[in-house]
Amino acid sequence: MTTETLTAANEFVIEALIRLAINIAVLFIIIKLLYNRYSNKKGNLFAFFLMGTMIFLLCIVLKDVELQMGMALGLFAIFSIIRYRTRNMTIKDMAYLFTVIGISALNALLDYPNPVRGTILVNLIVILTIFLLEISFKKEEKKKAIKEVVVKQELTAEELEKKAAKKEKKAAKKEKEMLKKENPLKKHQILYDNLTLLNPDKMDELKTDVSSRVGIKAVKIRIRKINLVAGNAELDVFYRVEKIKPALIS
Repeated sequence: MTTETLTAANEFVIEALIRLAINIAVLFIIIKLLYNRYSNKKGNLFAFFLMGTMIFLLCIVLKDVELQMGMALGLFAIFSIIRYRTRNMTIKDMAYLFTVIGISALNALLDYPNPVRGTILVNLIVILTIFLLEISFKKEEKKKAIKEVVVKQELTAEELEKKAAKKEKKAAKKEKEMLKKENPLKKHQILYDNLTLLNPDKMDELKTDVSSRVGIKAVKIRIRKINLVAGNAELDVFYRVEKIKPALIS
């Protein structure tokens, strides 16, 4: 091997190592600092790093082949079709995967007039774009989450009120049933002479009048028979006997 060949090989290796270092640094920022922070999916970190590194190495090794960008686009299309068929990926994960493939191919293949500035500029544009998109979408997600929490709290308050009302109704029903069991209705038949109070609209007045006359508290009154000639009616008066609690002797 001539000196020129060795010099060219050394320059190629040095350039490849510099490009590899830049590519790894960019992948670290995109995958570890941006993707992992905003997506919180650690399962894809290994695959993304390995994918980016392998794409870079393939492109840098085959750089001298005249396919160049056509080869890069072909690799991009192949991995797009494969799309990790072993499991489903979200659209956001697919976007990050394409970004990793694309940036690795660019860092390996593109020759800039100023290698340092050109490489930094292109990678910085990609990183800033991802960062701004993540921030903007994160804010929208927070707003949606706050709205959902507020709606859930309102629904929860309404549900609690409804549950409390249902419990009160159930408790009232249970009390009534207990009273009925402990103190069932008793019936007393009377002959009543005030026919004007037999109107259904005056039932409360009828109960009051019958209670004052008979001396018991009428709970329910049922008309058995009305005698218009005699001007009276036979009524069934239903009442409960109130139990008197024994007084405590001190």
